[in-house]
Amino acid sequence: MPKDYSTLALFYNRQAFQVAGLTAPPITWEDLLTASQQLTLDRNQDGKPEQYGLGITPELPRLMYTIRSFGGQVVDAKGYATFASDAALQGPQRILDQYQDERTSARPVDVGTNNGSEMFGQGKAAMVLEGNWAVPFLKDTFPNLDFATAEVPQMNGQPGTMVYTVAYVMNRQSTHKQAAWALIAYLTGKVGMEKWTSTGFALPSRRSVAAKLQVDRDPLRAPLVAGVRYATSWQVGRYPATIMNSFNNQYLSALLGQQGLKPAMLQAQTSANQQIRASE
Repeated sequence: MPKDYSTLALFYNRQAFQVAGLTAPPITWEDLLTASQQLTLDRNQDGKPEQYGLGITPELPRLMYTIRSFGGQVVDAKGYATFASDAALQGPQRILDQYQDERTSARPVDVGTNNGSEMFGQGKAAMVLEGNWAVPFLKDTFPNLDFATAEVPQMNGQPGTMVYTVAYVMNRQSTHKQAAWALIAYLTGKVGMEKWTSTGFALPSRRSVAAKLQVDRDPLRAPLVAGVRYATSWQVGRYPATIMNSFNNQYLSALLGQQGLKPAMLQAQTSANQQIRASE
């Protein structure tokens, strides 16, 4: 039973934009790269900026839409990994190039933070791609931060973002099915869903609750709601952990310059498919 959902949007620091002379958030990925250059400030003696233009989380659950932007696929119809194709690599390559060559983006660990929201809140990055969970966190933890949101910039002329769906299930072997159903019915009903999603950490899956909370009229959440129309669902077949772990390990290796992206992804794809075949 649908519980709620979350998407990604571009969070940007209004004060940083004003200092850099930027009057609007980027619409295309090319705009994002240009803005990142203008927002990357004060390089230290070690060459690291005090503020990066963009904070990134280089993981498959965040990058899957970039793979699809150029017609690539993460898995085929049978559930085998296909993310090492030339089409699939074009999006992740752009993330890698900005990180390695332009050096206008950084990971949270690069600046001593735990996640993108914290990195953004501390001013270590002027822009991040985060979900609606970041809104209450930023408001509570960094109350003086002047920030706004926008839809994720288009890559290859294609609108794109991620959507993460959450649901409740009942164990078929449960000896308390009546009680379990009573709980699920309440939590996914209008009252329970409104109570949970009104905290702002997730978006309601019931249209009536969404309308009552007016999430599409909230300036900070409207871009998150708009992204649902074209979002890529986080779903990668029957073996998501195998696919994700293989991709993440090798992509990080490529991002850090330990090997090229193509051989890294071929190795990840081969490893994932070997594990999948062994499980069948």
